[in-house]
Amino acid sequence: MDAETLWRIPRVGAPAAAGGRLVVPVTRYPDPDSKGVTRLWQVEAGGDAKPLTCPDSDSTRPALDPTGTRLAFLRRVDGTRQVHVMRLDGGEAVPVTDLPWGVHGHAWLPDGSGLVVLADTHPDFQDPREAKEVVESQPDVHVTEDAVFRYWDTWLTGGRVPHLFRCDLDGTLRDLMPGWRRWMRWPIVRDPMADVAISPDGTRLLFCADVSPPPHRDIRWHLFQVDMEGGEPVDLTPDIPGHALRPRFLSATDVLYGRQDVPDYYADLVRLVVFDGREHRLALEWDSSPEEWEVTDSGTVFVAEDRGRRHLWEWSPGEEPAVLARGGSFAHPAPLGDGRTAAVHSTLSSPPEVVVVSRGGRSHVTSFTTDTMEGVPLGRVEEMVFSGGRGDPVHAWLIHPPAEASKPPLVHMIHGGPHSASLDGWHWRWNPQVFASDGYLVCQVNFHGSTSFGAGFAESIHGAWGDLPAIDVEAATDRLVEDGRVDPDRMAITGGSYGGYLVAWLTTRTDRYACAVAHAPVVDLPGMYATDVTMGRRRNYGAELFEDPDRVLAWSPNVHFGAVSTPTLVVHGEKDYRVPASQGLELYGLLKAKGVPARLVYYPDENHWVLTPRNSLHWHSEVLGWLRRWLGGSSYARFGD
Repeated sequence: MDAETLWRIPRVGAPAAAGGRLVVPVTRYPDPDSKGVTRLWQVEAGGDAKPLTCPDSDSTRPALDPTGTRLAFLRRVDGTRQVHVMRLDGGEAVPVTDLPWGVHGHAWLPDGSGLVVLADTHPDFQDPREAKEVVESQPDVHVTEDAVFRYWDTWLTGGRVPHLFRCDLDGTLRDLMPGWRRWMRWPIVRDPMADVAISPDGTRLLFCADVSPPPHRDIRWHLFQVDMEGGEPVDLTPDIPGHALRPRFLSATDVLYGRQDVPDYYADLVRLVVFDGREHRLALEWDSSPEEWEVTDSGTVFVAEDRGRRHLWEWSPGEEPAVLARGGSFAHPAPLGDGRTAAVHSTLSSPPEVVVVSRGGRSHVTSFTTDTMEGVPLGRVEEMVFSGGRGDPVHAWLIHPPAEASKPPLVHMIHGGPHSASLDGWHWRWNPQVFASDGYLVCQVNFHGSTSFGAGFAESIHGAWGDLPAIDVEAATDRLVEDGRVDPDRMAITGGSYGGYLVAWLTTRTDRYACAVAHAPVVDLPGMYATDVTMGRRRNYGAELFEDPDRVLAWSPNVHFGAVSTPTLVVHGEKDYRVPASQGLELYGLLKAKGVPARLVYYPDENHWVLTPRNSLHWHSEVLGWLRRWLGGSSYARFGD
């Protein structure tokens, strides 16, 4: 299992379901310079798949009309993605939008007479085309007084904001919120249509948008309603202290949505709430956060993490959630009717495929990855629970080399976040099977701060970022060494984002690791005021820098660098606004100034992640080459050699 194989595996996306039909997007990368081409497939009950779009048409975001007879999707036209509609009983796809900045997402009206589309415009102009001409004629400069002025890898200073449009099938468009200037959830790293709902009678729209006043220091997403004929949106949740997300109609009057009460803590528990036009009543208060919920013919299905896995659950108000399908990681549930739900499922040993789940069990209905995975040796997956910080039980995944050996080298793969988790699911960037195939025992610790182990466990690191997580990783190392399972002279720590922070922090605490890999590492906590969204610094660091600099600096790796001696590979992307590239450059500069062996890999065209095939292949050759240099391991040809 190597990086080349990883990029050959078809990538199965979120299914669309309606009228008993199922459409699945599958992305393939024909060569290292390809951006990927997505083809849509109709999947029958027995698992037979029929292509609906051409192999090179790159069609994304499928949506079936309520009867399941027509398909809407996005296809690139002259550099922008536009909505196309095709009949499933035959015929060519017809474009129905021609918006100058393209379309982010779309949804069918309940009667199938048209669609709602989400697209960028400029609120000072009625005509989006005129808006684009004026915006693009301005000097290439970013000017702002806002606290949030860029996000992920995109600047937000051009005046563009997303609007919802009604789109008739003849291409007629009506802006439903003219003059609207608030941000809806940024579409850069998530599906923005997840926060849009259309009433069953098609007369109104619900969506989530920011209510913070300029300069937007405290982003808060509230639930808004707008009439399908257009007008000024109305805030339905003016009194909630935090965020509303993902509205779904339970009936003509009742709406289910998620609520987070702490606006500056992204891992705050999500509580499901029912809004009936008069009140908000708590429907589900739980020690886990529901995700991706959808209303079915018998209740609600959602996914939620549980001790390193993401199960599929079913739930009705007044009842406790029950696991509908357990094990691995589920995503993107799509109700099919008759008590059945399609979803994407994967494990640490199996790439994503679509399954259909009911109370009677589950069945795999797609096999797009089977041919590529046939004959690929994979490592055995094991769970380990050990005593970590405060004596608490801590969970970890162990991925063994396919050719198991006595006392192999150990490679820690430390997850980011920090409030996320290493799950029993497939990962396209940090895939532990690729590392294990080079001869290493890979350890993924779900340290304090990780999700899926209760709210208290996640919150335990607030104000002390490097404390309990570092203890947990060290305790996992101690356990593996004491049990004689790894070679204590050949151990490494690797991680990205917060994982990169913890790698840098651990090198200030110990020299036991033969080498380290820090991808997009946080090394200078004060420098993180240059990140894209600065909310939550007081919670994360224990104080704002200007309130108590000593407390902030106590957990900043760059001021504890005196004893660092671990050879470190530093990786960063120039377009990373989440962890600015100056963080990685500072770590590399400190290592070089101190005379510690170090290597810098810097991608001018990548963001927080390395996403293009050619760069990813190079990334794997550099990271695995660094590990091989200091730990030994299987030969791994550098891409291009």
